Amino acid sequence: MIVLGIDPGIASCGWAIIETEKNQNSIILKSCGVIKTSPNLSLGKRLNILDTELKKIIAEFNPSIAIVEEIFFAKNVKTAIIVGHARGVVILSCSQMGLNICEFTPLQIKQAITGFGHATKEQISYMLKNLLKLKELPKDDNTTDAIATGICYINTNKFK
Repeated sequence: MIVLGIDPGIASCGWAIIETEKNQNSIILKSCGVIKTSPNLSLGKRLNILDTELKKIIAEFNPSIAIVEEIFFAKNVKTAIIVGHARGVVILSCSQMGLNICEFTPLQIKQAITGFGHATKEQISYMLKNLLKLKELPKDDNTTDAIATGICYINTNKFK
């Protein structure tokens, strides 16, 4: 199974392609990155870039499902609304490309990766490096979050 993990954002949208085989414990990070948009562009142009780039990734890797992190903002409503626009485009783009979509909260993702829903970034990074047998993770936090989002789905659905 090929899973597309996505950490939606307007300035930086992290993505990760993760492969696993049923009844096997191997999880392989095939590719990952971040879609960046300039704050100098209009919201519409930024959302269009997100749509176009995400569809290219889906066409190239042909994932079975898209896993999208849900938004959690307690303080900044304006940021939450803008990220909500990006999240809507992510869900629409994936749907238009024929993917089923599954969503997880940050708490669920941390729980599935570390066993602790309030894990720190460092704890998540440590677990991801061990699970994927990597020396280093990507420098971009959005990319790392996308990897964790995809692995959350795999870990949650391993025995179904």
